[in-house]
Amino acid sequence: MLTINDCRRFIEAVAQEAGALLRGRIHETHTVQYKGEINLVTEADRLSEALIVERIRGAFPGHDILTEESPETANGSEFRWIVDPLDGTTNYAHGYPVFCVSIAFEAEGKIRLGAVFNPMLGELFVAEEGKGAFLNGRPLKVSRTAELSRGLLATGFPYDIRDDRNNNMNYFRALAMSAQAVRRAGSAALDMAYLAAGRFEGFWELKLMPWDTAAGWLLVTEAGGVVTDLKGSPYGLASPHILASNGLVHKEMVGVLAKADPPDML
Repeated sequence: MLTINDCRRFIEAVAQEAGALLRGRIHETHTVQYKGEINLVTEADRLSEALIVERIRGAFPGHDILTEESPETANGSEFRWIVDPLDGTTNYAHGYPVFCVSIAFEAEGKIRLGAVFNPMLGELFVAEEGKGAFLNGRPLKVSRTAELSRGLLATGFPYDIRDDRNNNMNYFRALAMSAQAVRRAGSAALDMAYLAAGRFEGFWELKLMPWDTAAGWLLVTEAGGVVTDLKGSPYGLASPHILASNGLVHKEMVGVLAKADPPDML
């Protein structure tokens, strides 16, 4: 019989195994293909994904699997694994050591487990619904900074930044002028894990996919934070945009975003 403890041990082990694969290949010359003008995929993405999918199918045959680089495996199961085998591909392709593996486990439409592994620092972030968030076994809590002007924020930009005016530049300017500083590291899953760990006060981004946010969403909420859409409404994996924070600066962030929102966007 499937237990959440079985799934938790599995997700921790597989995230670290895939991360070790990525770390071992980062300094190699990569085969790069383009899914869009600046949206790329490497052979390391595919190798990591193949490893994770093989492990899932071996341990949990019949489960659904949603991954970034392959068509969804939809068996009609009540259980689904949501996988980003390499979040931060552009960084990875350039040898910039900021990337991670992100895996979430969904049961009956709810995210029950999430793991984000940063192989370059050996940091394993894990969250279990109702049980909290952890970094290498240590409980995590979001920061207690209550003023946006003293907050460190994180964000990213969509791959169609050159083609669509709804590209986050307006929000970036507004929040950069309102917060202590904004970082743009290139991995949404890591940004959310760092928010859960109290390293950031807030995070927002446009046009993300379920594999970008599923694990990080659970990490933030289990660490005591808040996740909504940009307008402060409830977030879901189908939401087009995301806003996450320690909860204390959330209302202020929503207000800044609203003022920066032109009427022809969103």
